[in-house]
Amino acid sequence: MTALTAPPKRPVRPQRPTRRPAEHRHGGDVLFAIINYTVFALLVVICAYPFYYLIINSISANDVSALGDVRLWPVGLHLDNYKEVFQLNGLPLAAAVSVARTVIGTVATVLASAFLGFMFTQKRMWARQFWYRFVIITMYFSAGLIPVFIIMKNLGLTNNFWVYVLPFIVQPFFIILVKTFVESMPESLQEAAELDGANIVQIFFRIYLPNMTPILATVAIFSAVAQWNSFQDTLIYITDQSLYTLQYLLYMFINQASSLAQAAQNAGGDLSGIVSAATSQTPTSIRMTVSVIVVLPIIFIYPLFQRFFVKGIMLGAVKG
Repeated sequence: MTALTAPPKRPVRPQRPTRRPAEHRHGGDVLFAIINYTVFALLVVICAYPFYYLIINSISANDVSALGDVRLWPVGLHLDNYKEVFQLNGLPLAAAVSVARTVIGTVATVLASAFLGFMFTQKRMWARQFWYRFVIITMYFSAGLIPVFIIMKNLGLTNNFWVYVLPFIVQPFFIILVKTFVESMPESLQEAAELDGANIVQIFFRIYLPNMTPILATVAIFSAVAQWNSFQDTLIYITDQSLYTLQYLLYMFINQASSLAQAAQNAGGDLSGIVSAATSQTPTSIRMTVSVIVVLPIIFIYPLFQRFFVKGIMLGAVKG
């Protein structure tokens, strides 16, 4: 007679914690929720109000905006400021240059950061530690403005579109982020690819690059914002007006508007034309309008990458 055996016990699955129903919450939980939402609402207002302030001042009456009386809603609504700014000579070409440098520069920086960050994780790379430290040390030391200008001139990059792209391709901070992100990925990916006969270039482009989306999106955001907002390189290296960027052209227009308004204030009846022009545009209205034009493209682009941003910056900054 065979002995009866008890059936094996099934492992008990831990129950998921259930949220406490609203009617069973304690007063402390409700108070915490109210304070939490209130604090976050205030933070949203603090972050969003400066952009709202720029917009309402750019579409308000210029004389009222110059006095600082526009705070909560537009006064004397009009769009003449934008008409004046978009009628600037060379504005379409400058906008095209800014878009081109942003797109090309961002793509080049992302690819270079991804490849260098990946290569610095390869133990078989010749003098890997030396080259990694050689790149990182440039974060702390700079030759200075004059030596850099001399180098750019000797390389033929002055009055050249590529001065916007080439000096910014290798960014040590981005390389550090990508390198740390790659180190958090399992080494079995590369080992399996090597067993299948893939070389280092194929491993990078087919295995690692498609899995770097979060950190590459983070690098793309940083690079695109820096490229779009930059105007000092135009000021230093460019004298050809066909290579002016949008930011530099609007920067010049701000200075001209300020000079025009100052001349109108100091002039008498002989400069009635200048006075009439200054009454239609003020330095404050021009600054507000220009700021809106420069900021809006980045505001529209950022939400496209925002879902990758937090994950990428955390995984790229913490090794684990």
